[in-house]
Amino acid sequence: MQSSKLSDQMSTSPKKLLSVIEFIEHAQLPAIYKSLGYDVTTEWQVRKAVALIRKMEPDVIVADFYFQSDFRDRLSNLESLLAATQLLKEIRVLVFYEPQNEEALGKVRERMHIDAALPMPASEETIKATLRKWL
Repeated sequence: MQSSKLSDQMSTSPKKLLSVIEFIEHAQLPAIYKSLGYDVTTEWQVRKAVALIRKMEPDVIVADFYFQSDFRDRLSNLESLLAATQLLKEIRVLVFYEPQNEEALGKVRERMHIDAALPMPASEETIKATLRKWL
């Protein structure tokens, strides 16, 4: 009986969520993810987040879309992050974006996999409803 409980606990370990924050005002969002039961890792630099994807193989990535018109070969650092997820087929991706950048994000979505995109500011309930589906 004891080993059955242990195996149940092991099989129901929390899903891993990688939070990649580029906007300081989103610093409070990981608390929302934790309240849903996710095991949250937060990173502020996309380059380091790419390395973390390979290392931790998260179930979910939540990232900001920071449109950078001065990039020659891409629209944002988000594309580097998404490229690192292409081989991980089971991963879910939620992106937050500023409404004025919706068209630029659409161009990224044409080439890269994004499960959900929410315009900011998004309500806590909207964020929770999106992430609950992936638990």
